[in-house]
Amino acid sequence: MLSEKILNAYNSQNYEKQSAAMQAVLKSYLEKNIGDDNAKTIELTDPDQEYDFWKSFLAKDESHLFNTLVDRSIKLHNRKYIGHQVAVPLPITAVISEMTALLNNGMAVYEMGAAATAIEKVVIDQLKHYFGYDKSADGIFTSGGSIANLTAMLCARSSKIEISWTNGTQYNQYAVMVSEQAHYCIDRAVKIMGWGEHGCIKIPVDANYKIRTDLLSQYYEEAISRGVKIIGIVGSAPSTSTGMYDDLQALGHFAKKHDLWYHVDAAHGGPAAFTDKYSDLVKGIGMADSITIDCHKMMMTPALTTMLLFKKGQDSYSTFSQQAQYLWADQQEEWYNLGKRTIECTKLMMAMRVYGILNIYGIDIISEHVTHTYDMAKWMAKEIVESPDFEIAVSPDSNIICFRYIDCAPHLVDDINNAIRQHLINEGLFYIVQTKLQGNTYLRVSIMNALTLQSDLADLLGKIRFLGQLCK
Repeated sequence: MLSEKILNAYNSQNYEKQSAAMQAVLKSYLEKNIGDDNAKTIELTDPDQEYDFWKSFLAKDESHLFNTLVDRSIKLHNRKYIGHQVAVPLPITAVISEMTALLNNGMAVYEMGAAATAIEKVVIDQLKHYFGYDKSADGIFTSGGSIANLTAMLCARSSKIEISWTNGTQYNQYAVMVSEQAHYCIDRAVKIMGWGEHGCIKIPVDANYKIRTDLLSQYYEEAISRGVKIIGIVGSAPSTSTGMYDDLQALGHFAKKHDLWYHVDAAHGGPAAFTDKYSDLVKGIGMADSITIDCHKMMMTPALTTMLLFKKGQDSYSTFSQQAQYLWADQQEEWYNLGKRTIECTKLMMAMRVYGILNIYGIDIISEHVTHTYDMAKWMAKEIVESPDFEIAVSPDSNIICFRYIDCAPHLVDDINNAIRQHLINEGLFYIVQTKLQGNTYLRVSIMNALTLQSDLADLLGKIRFLGQLCK
């Protein structure tokens, strides 16, 4: 006999009440953060105090829980959120996420998620040609760029080292070539594969923080002379710290010359391919054997939602060629049994979020978003360059700008910029981050919100000037 508590918890009318309460809270959240110029982006608390608060928190009802969670969370939809590279989700994707969370189709095998599995393939097929891939290309969705990049590295290993999956790697040392500005998850991936500190051959960057393609041959030959077997090369589109795109075409030619697996980590900037104005940034990406694109960065979807594309569709099967009799009886290439191609067995119906955007708004909304945010970065960079009290690290390729306040004694620049950022966080109106470039502290802005205006960025620069004078 089921308890009354369980019956009530699954009751459809109870769900309707809870969902309505949540939607009312989120509607208010959107109205306040999009329309109120004085709304705070963040109200940061001490970690231990936050833990103690939630440990003792007891909700009076659903609305109390939802309102409290919103109040104590960072507000990505605020126009002054220009911090980390996290998408400002379209409301439709939240509605879809609620639906898919309740349906909860696992998707390792087709019968556990027929609609979601078909939709995943539809989205891949709709988008792959923007990256220069033809009908033989394929791909999968996975939970985040780190897993996608690891999967790509595993696929590179399977492609270039035939015995690796069954018998392990027998060679003394394998490696891939990467920019010194590449995302840390590439280094982490090769260490997971057991290649250690020498698994990534890190190539220096030029003054614009792009990989120095003129040094590729030198580093390749030096590694070969040490007995290292290089199996791949990774391009950044763009790098995380500075938002600068590598020369993907030059990397592709180098990979082809040396028979290397070519992977492009386009987690952030891949969607430039959807635009007319900025598509040249990814020129040559179609030469890649695999590409990572985080939809939860520049495609306006919630985390985690990542596409991993393969130029040759069959490569996505070779990575995890093994048997699992309780799921499938053989190792045939079946696009509809996704567990054969991913680290994940159970996975979210994440492609539905992208499908919803494409189906309801079309690709144009993503193109407009990327174009607007990249344009805003260009405008902000121009303002910084024309201001003698600021210094820009590099003219931005993307929507990421690294700069610093310099109207002070040179030996105080790092400390003052650290203090400026901390003042901004404590005040809570703006949220920006910081980074280290060549040992120096820079303020770092990522314009992730399609609603952010030039006036918001001008206000930020004015606030930084005021704080800079205050911190002297």
